[in-house]
Amino acid sequence: MARDPYQVLGVSSNASSAEIKAAYRQLVKRHHPDAGGDDEGILVLNAAWEVLGDAEQRRAYDSSRNQATAVAEEAHKRGMRNARATAAARAAQGQGAAADDALAHWLHDVYAPIDRLLGKVINPFPEQFRALSADPYDDALMETFCAYLEQSRSRLEKVNLLYRSLPIPSSAQGFGLSVYHCLSQVEDAISELERYTMGYVDSYLHDGREMLREAKKRRTRLQEERRRLDIY
Repeated sequence: MARDPYQVLGVSSNASSAEIKAAYRQLVKRHHPDAGGDDEGILVLNAAWEVLGDAEQRRAYDSSRNQATAVAEEAHKRGMRNARATAAARAAQGQGAAADDALAHWLHDVYAPIDRLLGKVINPFPEQFRALSADPYDDALMETFCAYLEQSRSRLEKVNLLYRSLPIPSSAQGFGLSVYHCLSQVEDAISELERYTMGYVDSYLHDGREMLREAKKRRTRLQEERRRLDIY
């Protein structure tokens, strides 16, 4: 990036993450096209935020590493995380127990609480979205929406722990993989919505909303499939 991101956001190199975030939000509201700004100004602000808003990229920048290297490293780490998650899902499937009591135990202790937690992320979203839509530039409404996202992220972490807590019984491997895909879809949706709060880019909000709609449909199908399983 040609310009110093600290100068773009008007903060010192010793600024805290909270100070950087606050400066970025205020500048985005001031320079957003809806507020009379221009697209070029938003692009410059977003480029600065990409470096300073991410702890790893900020450290890379401070160490005089170029942005391209930092972005490449982040992409590599994301790919490694996805690879580990896929490997974990496959390993869990391969370790599934064949006994009916193992299936009943898994459904009761793993799937049931996962389903409840996913519902607590998916179901409140329409109301949260309507509230934020009243004025997305209102700080109080945005803070409420951010609180919902933080709580959702915490719940998804619990879902991940639950999913890995027991091997999936062999008789429910396909069902277990569908649960994993539902979780991944919700995680992707929350990530898109978090990106929206950082830059007010409508496409992120739209994509996150559509992902959650699809996740809701997938969750309903899972519930129907759950009722068709022989062991309850």
